[in-house]
Amino acid sequence: MCRNIRTLFNFDPPATDAEIRDASLQFVRKISGFSQPSKANERSFLAAVDEIAQVSGSLLHSLESNARPRNREQEIAKAKARSAERFRTSVSA
Repeated sequence: MCRNIRTLFNFDPPATDAEIRDASLQFVRKISGFSQPSKANERSFLAAVDEIAQVSGSLLHSLESNARPRNREQEIAKAKARSAERFRTSVSA
C-alpha cells in the first residue's frame, strides 16, 4: 500500500494538490489499516487525509534545493527500466 507513495519534492512541474492528496490518502490508509473506512470512521479518516495533505503541501512549498528539478517523464522511465530489470524472467532452452 505505502509503496505507492512517491517523492513529490523537486520536480518540474511541482507536485499538484491532487498528487499531494493521493499520497496523504495512501499514508492514512497505511497507518489506519483501512483501505476504505467504515461509515463510523469515515469523518475521522477524511479529516486526517485533509490535515496531512495541508501539512504536506506546506512542507513541499517551504523546502529548498540547490539540485536541478527532476523531470517526471525521465523518472518514470527510470522506474520502469528498474522494474523490468528486477522482474524479467529468464527463458531456459
